[in-house]
Amino acid sequence: MQTIDPTPGTTTDADVIIIGAGPVGLTLANLLGVRGQRALVLEARSELIDYPRGVGLDDESIRTLQTAGLWESVRPYTVPHHVVRFVNGRGQVLATNDPRTDEFGHPRKHGFIQPLVDRELAAGLDRFPTTDLWFDHNVIGLHDDGTRVNVTAQRPDGTTTELSASYVVGCEGGRSFTRGWIGADFVGKSPSTRWLVVDVDNDPLGTPSVYLGADPRRPYVSIGLPHGIRRWEFMLFDDEATELVDTPAFMHRLLAPHVPDPTSLDVINKRVFTHHGRIASTFRKGRVLIAGDAAHLMPVWLGQGWNSGIRDATNLAWKLTAVLTGQAEDRLLDTYTTERHQHASDMIDINMTAGAIMKCGPVKGRLRDLAAAALNVAPTMKAYFSELRFKPMPRYSAGVVVDQATLEPGRSDVSFKHNLLRPFTDAAGAASPVGSQFIQPHVATRHAADVPLDEALGDWWTVAAWGNNPARLLSADQLAEVERLGIRLVSLVPETQRVWAEQRFADSPVPVTVVGDTTGRLKSWFDTRACGVVVLRPDRFVAAAALAQQASEALRATLAAASYVAAPVPVPVLEGATA
Repeated sequence: MQTIDPTPGTTTDADVIIIGAGPVGLTLANLLGVRGQRALVLEARSELIDYPRGVGLDDESIRTLQTAGLWESVRPYTVPHHVVRFVNGRGQVLATNDPRTDEFGHPRKHGFIQPLVDRELAAGLDRFPTTDLWFDHNVIGLHDDGTRVNVTAQRPDGTTTELSASYVVGCEGGRSFTRGWIGADFVGKSPSTRWLVVDVDNDPLGTPSVYLGADPRRPYVSIGLPHGIRRWEFMLFDDEATELVDTPAFMHRLLAPHVPDPTSLDVINKRVFTHHGRIASTFRKGRVLIAGDAAHLMPVWLGQGWNSGIRDATNLAWKLTAVLTGQAEDRLLDTYTTERHQHASDMIDINMTAGAIMKCGPVKGRLRDLAAAALNVAPTMKAYFSELRFKPMPRYSAGVVVDQATLEPGRSDVSFKHNLLRPFTDAAGAASPVGSQFIQPHVATRHAADVPLDEALGDWWTVAAWGNNPARLLSADQLAEVERLGIRLVSLVPETQRVWAEQRFADSPVPVTVVGDTTGRLKSWFDTRACGVVVLRPDRFVAAAALAQQASEALRATLAAASYVAAPVPVPVLEGATA
């Protein structure tokens, strides 16, 4: 792990200075490092936080770690397929959250140990000569002059270091200095209810289960974690002083209903916290942005605090890279707030609702239990909970998207209107995939028989056509832009046709990667959508979807939505003219 200790008073330049060495800041730095950008992480503490906080890891976050080249190092600190049961005070299961889907290439839910994962994120920065992590640097000043941001960081001995960056991203948590600097309102609620978190080693239950206990007598959470760790969370009542948690008798009374012998537990962490549901009014001011808890705080019920921050880093990293490399104009960064704000707000709302259901009193609790029993009879409603359908998936309706019906850049409707696509929507479904995340099945290529799709696509822009050669769908000028911008052209075909396609497309004016659909999942995806071509963003969201003959127009609209800078047009020199 890089912990460079610069000489006080020196000036250091970076493309991006990231404030805060939590999971969001470290992930953002790794994603920038993968793409060759200079990123410096400043952390006020002298070391990483060593106690567990987040315990739930989503498939979307794992896909990001995969892009950053960190998933294999993180995997040992996770347990896949976390099953969550929502129970009442009698132990009756009201709902089971047991999603079996893996459309993004990984099981939907994992348990994990955050301090160990954070260490791997920090160690990942050692791979790049362009990324650094400095501890003991507390940012106390920012100055955006319109072209650079000057950063003042204070050391524990009171000395300061002056630094400079093209952009600054505050990832320093709920008490964010950066959020205050940009002047964003922090809208939402902070319920006064306190919760006690207790982490124990040598799990006394020894089960992989997760229980959300909606017990009117005292709501609780019990979570089986990797490496034999068990977490409990207990709601504290208003008349229970926080200091009680340091009293053995009180702790034993809390744990007695949950473990045979509460006196023999190996407690490794114990703390009291309050849930928050807040979101900043904007995530950007000029060259300064915020992400993670600095931008939004949400209750822990659905394990979305950690994952929402990783979504921020995923969205922001490629946009910063595009701007820093001169491929896109600075206004592309405005789409970061446009795209991430609504989904983060939705996640806060669903978490706050889950918390309210957990804290029902005896009367409301009985009504809740009766309603849950009735809903579980209906297969559709049962699946709504078991398959995690209540969790709002990110779908961007504005930003770097293209409306599928009109090919208008910057916006996207979910449903189609009466137009050329109507016959296809009747057969394949009326919902547009634009703005949603593309699937990641395992596929075959010329070089590998079984790889995740993202490894075949790379980590930048992709134009992918089902059964077609995408190079033949674009103009000569666009093919030149494709090469200039590093856009990968991909032909997705049934595995039975891969060798044929590799031979047939070998003479394409721009190289085409042929991907064999070995599982049939890619064919099924296109079979149920009204498109034959997709433009995929670096974060694997669908920027545009179109029929094959519309591919050229769809790519043109995508680049407009992404504020891409066109190649300079050569100025012809007249014969006889002098330079």
